[in-house]
Amino acid sequence: MNNILTYSPDSDGIAVITVRMADAPTNLFTMECIRAYIEAASMAVKNPNVKGIVLTSGHNDFMAGADLNAVLNPPYSPEELFKGLMEANNAFRILETAGKPFVAAINGSALGGGYELALTCHYRIAVNNPKIRIGLPEVSLGMLPGGGGTQRLPRMIGIPAAVVNILQAKQYNPEEALSMGFVNALVATQEELIPAAKAWILKGGKAIQPWDDKSFKVPGGGLMSKSGFETMIGGIGNLRKETHGNYPGAGYALAAIHDGFSLPLERGLEVEARYFTKSYFSKEARNIVRTGFFAMNEAKKGKSKPIGFDTYKIGRLGILGAGMMGAGIAYVSALAGIQVVLKDVTKEAAEKGKKYSEDLLQKRVAKGKMTAEKMQGILNLIHCSTDAADLTGCDMIIEAVFENQELKALVTKEAEAVLGENKIYASNTSTIPISILAEASARPNNFIGVHFFSPVDKMPLVEIIVAKATSEYAIAAAIDYVTQIGKVPIVVNDSRGFFTSRVFGTYTGEGALMLQEGVPAAMIENVAKRVGMPVGPLAVTDEVALTLALHVMDEAPSLSPEEKLVYSVYKAMARELGREGKKVGKGFYEYPAGDKKFLWPGLKELFKEDINAVDAETVGKRLLHIMALESYRCLEENVLRSPKDGDLGSMLGLGFPPYTGGVFSYIDFVGPAQFVKECDAFAQKFGPRFSVPASLRAMAEKGERFY
Repeated sequence: MNNILTYSPDSDGIAVITVRMADAPTNLFTMECIRAYIEAASMAVKNPNVKGIVLTSGHNDFMAGADLNAVLNPPYSPEELFKGLMEANNAFRILETAGKPFVAAINGSALGGGYELALTCHYRIAVNNPKIRIGLPEVSLGMLPGGGGTQRLPRMIGIPAAVVNILQAKQYNPEEALSMGFVNALVATQEELIPAAKAWILKGGKAIQPWDDKSFKVPGGGLMSKSGFETMIGGIGNLRKETHGNYPGAGYALAAIHDGFSLPLERGLEVEARYFTKSYFSKEARNIVRTGFFAMNEAKKGKSKPIGFDTYKIGRLGILGAGMMGAGIAYVSALAGIQVVLKDVTKEAAEKGKKYSEDLLQKRVAKGKMTAEKMQGILNLIHCSTDAADLTGCDMIIEAVFENQELKALVTKEAEAVLGENKIYASNTSTIPISILAEASARPNNFIGVHFFSPVDKMPLVEIIVAKATSEYAIAAAIDYVTQIGKVPIVVNDSRGFFTSRVFGTYTGEGALMLQEGVPAAMIENVAKRVGMPVGPLAVTDEVALTLALHVMDEAPSLSPEEKLVYSVYKAMARELGREGKKVGKGFYEYPAGDKKFLWPGLKELFKEDINAVDAETVGKRLLHIMALESYRCLEENVLRSPKDGDLGSMLGLGFPPYTGGVFSYIDFVGPAQFVKECDAFAQKFGPRFSVPASLRAMAEKGERFY
């Protein structure tokens, strides 16, 4: 026994190795853990009284994978990491071929290195708990399987299936894992697990891996088989199409499978170790792990909640306005078990909002993900109303009416009249300062902004906006509500457009300005996706509607000369040509019924194209730089409370490329000095919107970074 595992040889001749890292809430695939396991396993192999070995876990999870903290602050050099991996690989091969059967008794989730450890065993049995996840998610974290996964999994389930599973970072519940060949057997309960593992050994379980059998043939054929060849050729093309080369870990994973598969397993493991080391020390992996894993998990757990407040449980929620946003909020709230009062000016409008939930739930039922009874139970939680009195007893009311200050003030006064004194009133406004809206409130200390993103059922982020008078009690309650419905909160201070809408406007605005300069629309849209944005600036402007963009700009106190140019582009499209966006079937794009959208050919005439206006690299940098620069201004003005909030908010709310880690990690990614230099050049050539704040310039001159 030590602080990592216990080794227990039983009277029946079976040694049980139970990994339970004392200084971690779960087992981690660390060098220390691997060495401890190898030492214990080697002891069992050398003991003549031991017939076989069972590997299991003393934590709820079998093993969660690598210690991702080490990715941010590597405790070793690339050379040391590679050497450690090869030592482990060689030791695992000795254990695999030692002639004694190993069984992985998977009692909880086995992910990444944890599942790769299970792959070194000759047999895998898992508890059939639907909450357990099994798979290799490393590519989603900017890396690749580094514990033998790229070599053993293809040999076990075939090249096509392994490539899909590794590149798409798939995770399965136990039943799915069994059907995929990830595990060999299931048991119903934890109590059955170890006895089943021992029984397999005692009944003559073979101590030989498939790939070590002389008659071994790769399922479906090797690299030069039809399926192997087509998988590799197709994989290269699809990977390029999906990642545009921005995620080297995925490319390294495919290369490791290809380069290592035709070699003896020992050499293939060496190939994998070299590619893994490259990915492990990449900027992309650090960015993805920092924001996509650590910052995300902290936010999901409500770590930004002010201390000293009990959990504010929402049992009954009022929603004012049953349009797209109100209907979406009603859906995610009812799905979380909250009673919802969905109020609108007419019963028909409220019922239409409820129908939105019914349609989404029907899709779940059709896919077998929900029963009809469960669907009806959720729908029964949504009560449609036109009467403010029905809001009595609500723990929180969320206003989601049209972006008009007078209208919002009217519904605020009406709803607050029946809202309990210590209850929370929130506005889902996307641009109007919360402090201004709170002027209509009788209790501004309990007035807060909760900015959802469309479509609410798919977008994970909720931006919580703190007004001048908002209390910490209200902040804590809002964070509790957001985590209760399974969304990810960030807290920002009040400002017109807050953080996300303000930065989003610079992205769409830059697209409009480039169009006005003569940059071809197709170039703008394609380059945006090439640098990692999910949707081009013109397409996303169509999605939100040019009329809404104009309305927001009309509400602004003033517009800069550059913003006036953007306004003129939107005005020409929406008001002069009636091309208001996707909602009317025409905007920057055409939306033919039942067919794919395409860029409106008339753009070439309306905005004279100049193919030499700017190069593709500059287009991409302008789109990302302008968002990062505006985010820095939000941080400097104390709209953002931390770079981490900006990174997470930009990734989840704006679709900022995950490989960059978000807007502030992106400045580090480029290098602050280089970023400032490029912004200076853009300011001179394209306009003062690229002017760099003095504090950011000073930071770059000192060689400082955000992380």
